[in-house]
Amino acid sequence: MIRTALLLLAVAECRIAVAEIDFAHQVVPILRQHCAECHTKEESEGGFSFNTQRLLLESDAVIPGKPQESRLIELITSADTDEQMPPAKKDRLSVKEIAILSQWIEEGATWESGFRFGSVGYEPPLLPRDVQFPPATFSGQQPVDRIVNAYLAQNKVAALKPVDERTFLKRVSLDLLGLLPTIEEQQEYLEDNSTDARARLIDRLLNRDHDYAEHWLTFWNDLLRNDYKGTGYIDGGRKQISKWLYSALIDNIPYDEFVRQLISPSDEAEGFIRGIKWRGDVNASQVREIQFAQNIAQVFLGINMKCASCHDSFIDRWTLDESYGLAAIYSERELEIHRCDQPTGRIAKAAWIFPELGKIDAEAKQPERLQQLSTLITHPNNGRFSRTIVNRLWHRLLGHGIVHPVDAMHTEPWNEDLLDYLANELVASGYNLKHILRLIATSQTYQSASVASEDTATSDAYVFQGPVARHLTAEQFLDAVWQLTATHPDNIDAPVSLKSYVESTDAMNVQMGQWIWGHDKAGSAGAGETVRFRYQLPLKKLPSKAICVVTCDNEYTLHVNGKEIRKNSNFAEPEVVPIASHLHEGNNELTIIGRNAGDSPNPAGLYVDLVLLSKDGTAKRIPSGSDWAAAIGESESGKATEWNPAVPVANQKFLGDKIHNKLMAVVRQVVVSSFRPVRASMVRSNLLMRSLGRPNREQIVTTRPESLSTLQAIDLANGEVLDDLLARGGRHLLSASQQDNNFAATVFLTALCRQPSDSERLLAAELLGPQASTNTIQDLLWTVIMLPEFQFVR
Repeated sequence: MIRTALLLLAVAECRIAVAEIDFAHQVVPILRQHCAECHTKEESEGGFSFNTQRLLLESDAVIPGKPQESRLIELITSADTDEQMPPAKKDRLSVKEIAILSQWIEEGATWESGFRFGSVGYEPPLLPRDVQFPPATFSGQQPVDRIVNAYLAQNKVAALKPVDERTFLKRVSLDLLGLLPTIEEQQEYLEDNSTDARARLIDRLLNRDHDYAEHWLTFWNDLLRNDYKGTGYIDGGRKQISKWLYSALIDNIPYDEFVRQLISPSDEAEGFIRGIKWRGDVNASQVREIQFAQNIAQVFLGINMKCASCHDSFIDRWTLDESYGLAAIYSERELEIHRCDQPTGRIAKAAWIFPELGKIDAEAKQPERLQQLSTLITHPNNGRFSRTIVNRLWHRLLGHGIVHPVDAMHTEPWNEDLLDYLANELVASGYNLKHILRLIATSQTYQSASVASEDTATSDAYVFQGPVARHLTAEQFLDAVWQLTATHPDNIDAPVSLKSYVESTDAMNVQMGQWIWGHDKAGSAGAGETVRFRYQLPLKKLPSKAICVVTCDNEYTLHVNGKEIRKNSNFAEPEVVPIASHLHEGNNELTIIGRNAGDSPNPAGLYVDLVLLSKDGTAKRIPSGSDWAAAIGESESGKATEWNPAVPVANQKFLGDKIHNKLMAVVRQVVVSSFRPVRASMVRSNLLMRSLGRPNREQIVTTRPESLSTLQAIDLANGEVLDDLLARGGRHLLSASQQDNNFAATVFLTALCRQPSDSERLLAAELLGPQASTNTIQDLLWTVIMLPEFQFVR
């Protein structure tokens, strides 16, 4: 016992000073040397096998996050010769090796996708494969069900049970659009008694192009590591593809063309293959050319080239030379091959990894090489290409890939016919991704009752028993909370094309207001001149949203009803300022102090655009003009001495076309978003989204964690972001609660798509009290969104 205690103390002191343990290069060598001989065979000693991650976790020898409770650590540190591992006759692990395994377990015992210690033994076909459909005995409404029903019978799995209409409506709305169905949409669907009501609903959802695009933007931003801020965007080491991507999703361009435009790109789409130029010196496996090889292989082919970027892969058959051959297609310089970050003296030659489909001309210029690659990777005979994307869509809608993990396409699928049928359908449909989503969603298989997750099971050991219940993504969760509480953000961060973002052409015709000043000599206003502006805003009812777009050459200070709200001196960046919480019924006063700068007379001007959205959905816009009052200078008390109508600036583009166009884009965006709620996929990540699993997108992310982390639990219980949303929701819904005799039922219908049970009605009444307040409404909202029924797609 004393020896073990001393050993554990030494292990603690030997903790590796790195951000995260490297499974491939630190953990695998230790397990191979000390454990693999006995514990990676089909019949492992003691019933303990770690040939795969699933077997390791099922053995209970490793408890992720808890090395001190893991049997593995207990055995390798034990002084008892009857139980210690390795056995006494073999070399024991060093203190450093134990420290590595302990830290690995503490960090979650992460495992390289698709890795196993035993032999792989399965090589997926390259070419498309004809599917032999099961006999008519296993008939279904469509081929997906025929294949799955035959599989269930073969594996002695009970027939799948269909879900009720409300569960189906909620599931398919979240899966296809990422949104909860509104109460009106629920009523419309439930009143449709036609035999094809579900199919018609699916078609309606898929035809909502903007909602579809803004939901699937999350999926593709993760896959293409595209975001609106982060590493590289400030210094030019990274480039967004948001404008191109959003338009491509709106238009539902064919998937093969989508990929060709990414690999052989225009300026708008080149950000993906450019990768990230990291600051300073980096490992040879992280340079842009190698990122290119890793990214296109992972995203479009489900191949892990990260191991093969350092050395020949131990996960599958890919070699260092093949990885560098892909990288050289993109490279515009001689690319020396490095093994484990050490130069080999050999220069990579551009080459395609499936020469059966064609070859790359290594002597061609880079644009031509990329064009050749885009043709080869999307070739109709490249079955790896079509299988990879349909597998990702199946995983997205049913919670577990046909091949799993989805980035290990060398793993044997649990049903090869199902995978190939969907892949063949994709090609036959002209690579229409919506067609595949419809095919899956209209199947009885998709529309059946959900089961518990078995996310750790690789597809060759997995038995399909129905759709898996899945956590809402961070974006789905925020969209649902915003919908429930009417607290959507006021503007988007995604720099997308306004034409793509706007649903109605009328919104494109938004006319700009006028730049104003206190006199008609604004073209040569005095240096340091101060003008005070005022607008009287009478309100019979409070708006649900009030947004002020404002900028001033050179500086402004905005007050609402005497309270300072915002100050800014960067006139080139118009600000979007929410002011609804500062307004009250009756007369309101907006006051802005504008100040010119400079050492001599120069142009000056203020621009303001006020957009008010009422609770019935009507909008009112008040752009700056002569209905604003202005006065030169300030008295000692801070009040203007004489008010006159503000004067439009003679040259409305006095700051130049660039700033004028930027202002126009911001104004139009605010006007449009006043009619269309802003989605979480279109804004920058916040603390709550990050804790709920939204990645920073500096790496490709194809699947997000399904398990609830401690940070998520804390943020959901008392995190500041969620608490603020629910508090605002309480204020927004107070009036509705006083006018709606069935307010609790409205909350349940909005959040859960069902009426509350009798016990839930009693609990809601108890929470709300005899007279609802903002606090009691907040309590009810929090109680509802904490239900697993809200937090899962079931």
